[in-house]
Amino acid sequence: MREILGVLDRWYAARLPFGLATVVSVSHSAPRGPGAALAVGPDGEVVGSVSGGCVEGAVFELAQEVVATGVARLETFGYSDDDAFAVGLTCGGEITVLVRSVTPARDPVFGAVAASVAGGEPVTSAIVVDGPAARGSTLAVWPDTIAGSLGTRGLDAAVAADARGELSLGVTGLRHYGPHGERRQDTVTVFLQSFAPPPRMLVFGAIDYAAAVARIGHFLGYRVTVCDARPVFATPSRFPEGVEVVVDWPHRYLRGTRTDERTVICVLTHDPKFDVPVLREALRRPAAYIGAMGSRRTHDDRLRRLVESGLTDPELVRLRSPLGLDLGARTPEEVAVSVAAEIVALRWGGTGAPLSTTSGAIHPRGVV
Repeated sequence: MREILGVLDRWYAARLPFGLATVVSVSHSAPRGPGAALAVGPDGEVVGSVSGGCVEGAVFELAQEVVATGVARLETFGYSDDDAFAVGLTCGGEITVLVRSVTPARDPVFGAVAASVAGGEPVTSAIVVDGPAARGSTLAVWPDTIAGSLGTRGLDAAVAADARGELSLGVTGLRHYGPHGERRQDTVTVFLQSFAPPPRMLVFGAIDYAAAVARIGHFLGYRVTVCDARPVFATPSRFPEGVEVVVDWPHRYLRGTRTDERTVICVLTHDPKFDVPVLREALRRPAAYIGAMGSRRTHDDRLRRLVESGLTDPELVRLRSPLGLDLGARTPEEVAVSVAAEIVALRWGGTGAPLSTTSGAIHPRGVV
């Protein structure tokens, strides 16, 4: 949804009705997770995807139908066999898609949600999927306010409480309530789609490898900052557009920067006067990934210095050093792929092994 929201906001501002299909649940090896979206706008223009191509044709027709009728639809697409004309997923998975018509009259809070996402402000869009409440009704939830309604005050309050509790983690998925927000009932199904601000990637050391790591981090959706104390290296012209470049001592910058459980920290300086102070700071704060570049010898020396600085074993075990997966990488771009692969594997619990040598589900289960 985040990828296509700019286009949808333009249609919405121009009061052009469009059909919006959103994946609200998946099972087994589905190609895309909850929150994936496809929209059909004026003149049949299509943006986004819900399945990577398997059921897009059927969803296109549904979207046109709901725009014409104004009645939201909930459809499930499962496995399709060898019949080339069957509508379904060839991967063996199953997706459930909510298709609704979006206009300022039908969804008066869509524009505000889009503006918050564009501005990096955390917001959750809660949409009724099934039950006695009107399907497609929407409630927008911010940390300190709400807008719209799902039908009853009690349901709005319960959903808002749950949305705020999970917004910081960017949780997206289905929740079940009674018609007035009762916790132990499941007559109303609500889809919560959280739009937390993009996670941070902090790259310390403005070397040639940093530009490649910053580029792939930006591609993965991180808000990337490169920091180095040496102004001759820390120049914006050496890094991709959209990457923040800061001239400061790494440990001092990190000390004044907020991190959370989604933050990625890559220390590429491999110079003790820079990397030991910044790693000492990093290993004592929340982060999803903390990696440091260097040879085995550099790692052993760095580890000794970190122990001497007072770090404990539980703190040191968080350090990924040398950073990256063993891909045989040589060039800065290849090393960046290696680092990104380790970050993704750590996020989802992947092994890093070739899929051809593993068995079982390819895609991890759980909320996205």
